[in-house]
Amino acid sequence: MKVKKVLAVMMAGTMAMGIAVCSDAGLGTVKAADDASDKTLTIWAWDEAFNIVAANEAKEIYQKENPDAEVNVVTMAQDDIVAKLNTSLSSQSYDGLPDIVLIEDYKAQGYLTAYTDEFAELDDVAKPDDFAAYKTGVNQADGKMYGIPFDSGVAATFYRTDYIEEAGYTQEDMQDLTWEKYIEIGKAVKEKCGVDMCTLDPSDIGQIRMMMQSAGSWYTDAEGKVSIEDNQALKDAVTEYKNLVDAGITKQVADWDQFVGAFNNGEVASVVTGCWIAPSIQKAEDQSGKWAVAPFPKMEINDASINASSIGGAGWYVLKNVGHEELAKDFLAKTFAGNVDLMNQLVKDITLVSTLNTASEAPNYSEGSEFFGGQKIFDDFSNWTKEVPSVNYGMHTYAIEDIMTEAVQAIVGGADMDSVLGDYQIQAEAAVAQ
Repeated sequence: MKVKKVLAVMMAGTMAMGIAVCSDAGLGTVKAADDASDKTLTIWAWDEAFNIVAANEAKEIYQKENPDAEVNVVTMAQDDIVAKLNTSLSSQSYDGLPDIVLIEDYKAQGYLTAYTDEFAELDDVAKPDDFAAYKTGVNQADGKMYGIPFDSGVAATFYRTDYIEEAGYTQEDMQDLTWEKYIEIGKAVKEKCGVDMCTLDPSDIGQIRMMMQSAGSWYTDAEGKVSIEDNQALKDAVTEYKNLVDAGITKQVADWDQFVGAFNNGEVASVVTGCWIAPSIQKAEDQSGKWAVAPFPKMEINDASINASSIGGAGWYVLKNVGHEELAKDFLAKTFAGNVDLMNQLVKDITLVSTLNTASEAPNYSEGSEFFGGQKIFDDFSNWTKEVPSVNYGMHTYAIEDIMTEAVQAIVGGADMDSVLGDYQIQAEAAVAQ
């Protein structure tokens, strides 16, 4: 799930170029008109084990009722999708582009701001109220819906029940956690079990991101302007992060493999991240029955913070100038925009936590997980998804986070927070203005 954030800076520059090109009348390729006789759709997405499986199952469902439709699902690295979309849309060259494309939530507003006229309005396909409230904001521009929300990145606390109990605590103690209580339990785990409470990667401050969203805040304000220097939720999140480090209960990792290896090898007692980590946790089959899931910890020092947040997630978008807009919209309408049977199957096949509200009625959501001690984890994920605060991710999450990673480590190292955040406010403003 971790994305190469360095592309965000390149993306911002490319989008600026795209705006300039699109504003120059007469340039670019003329929009291809919809051909009613052409029943071919192309879908771009990344991740063979997750998004591609979902797209192919949606294809099967759609073709049962539309056997004359040809749907081509193409696997492409997310970085390549970003590069190809930027290059083609900035020059208004549509040859080779897909009809439907998966776009990460943190990047969506960047596309909709730079290339609004390239995306089909989907208000006649679905309504914002059909999905979790926190997801629909990123898919809208000027009050119009341009994307169909897909997977939930609802955050959760996955934990080893055996370690927690050996440290003298119960599963009830893990409910409605504050970060202060989490650290208290972590210290007991470290002392009595000899393992750390969680991992931290100094180059990836997703924990900060989740903590901020739990308080309804982001690196940018409601208008999308950089908000670092006077952002109380950010300050509180950095304080909690520093408290975790100072408590001596975290295992430092440097990449995805080390991250997964730490909990698969029993080296940490918990994993606090998006629900999408569940399949990776379950790879350690010998640990079946030893795990449970609790809500995300809230920041006790911030009155706005609640036990719900998110990290990751994406949505499906239609490129209207490729030439199959109506067919693409019909495909989404009959699949990801409201097909509960599809969502029910994807729970089983890829452990999808859908953001479609009616998906919670699917039978597979109410089944217990043997690995997680019989807990109905998908029912819990679905309920927690409804509580995630809505924030404006803005256009520059990754560009700002590249800068903020350095700021956080400086503060953890003992630098004055106000001074550091003041300096990095200026740096972030300069970075997004390029």
